[in-house]
Amino acid sequence: MKKIITLILILTFFASCKPTATIVTSKTVAQKKGVYKLPDNSKTIAKQNTKNEKKESVSKKTDKKRMLNNSNDDDYIVNVDDSSYLVKQLINSASDNLGSKYKTGGTTPDGFDCSGLMYCVFKKYDISLPRSSIDMAKKGRKLNNNEIRKGDLIFFRTNGKSVINHVGMVIEVNDEEIKFIHSSTSSGVIVSSTKEAYYNKTFAQANRILE
Repeated sequence: MKKIITLILILTFFASCKPTATIVTSKTVAQKKGVYKLPDNSKTIAKQNTKNEKKESVSKKTDKKRMLNNSNDDDYIVNVDDSSYLVKQLINSASDNLGSKYKTGGTTPDGFDCSGLMYCVFKKYDISLPRSSIDMAKKGRKLNNNEIRKGDLIFFRTNGKSVINHVGMVIEVNDEEIKFIHSSTSSGVIVSSTKEAYYNKTFAQANRILE
């Protein structure tokens, strides 16, 4: 009888140590076991929260896009000037001498003649040109009028003869007008235009030294 009672006590002990199926550790587990149910409005609130999170996410993305789209809009500059860097430097170097006086045979800022100015400006960038305008006119490629652009040499016959005796550098081309920098006998280093009657009449040709 004692053995039977002892056996019953042992079985009761083990049974009490075994986890019961009704013990739950979270609402999620309780829901799975069917012993807990969310309030009716919980799903609505959960859905609403999800929608709000999505809206905030979309809003942040939209704000980011707006910032990217609107940032520095005024800083965009369209540059239609296709002149090479070297051409720009040649023009800048020639322009540095604006106001220098005319001097026959001159090749310094103290005084230039027309070919002396071109000779010195190109020499600064290791481009060798002949010393006289008539010989410069034989260098490079002779251009049609519609091909002329910045950096080209422009030649004139200003002595009433058929021989080229004057040269300058093209710095701007607009429709029918060509502006050029040169050293004139009357005013020294200046900018002139082919719209001026004198240069329109005496224009001879233009050559491209830099292709």
